Amino acid sequence: MGDTGRRTHRAYEPHVSGQEPNPMPRLALYALVVCVLAVVAAVVAFVQGSLLGIVWVLIAGLSSNMTWYYLRKGKAEKAAAAEAAAVNG
Repeated sequence: MGDTGRRTHRAYEPHVSGQEPNPMPRLALYALVVCVLAVVAAVVAFVQGSLLGIVWVLIAGLSSNMTWYYLRKGKAEKAAAAEAAAVNG
């Protein structure tokens, strides 16, 4: 009925060291798997004479870009964490 001043849930919980690994390499790995599977699907489609392979090539390009993005983002976050650790301690 009104705000009691108590919080029943946390909207944002900060990352606690040792609690959960960084998900960036996992997302990059998933994107890489999608990229490889899309390339295989494109090859199969073109061998069978289907133009649907064009769609698979586009999906492969998109997932390839996602792989590089998540790898670079994870690397940058790791470097920033190492720099912050060096500054703080």
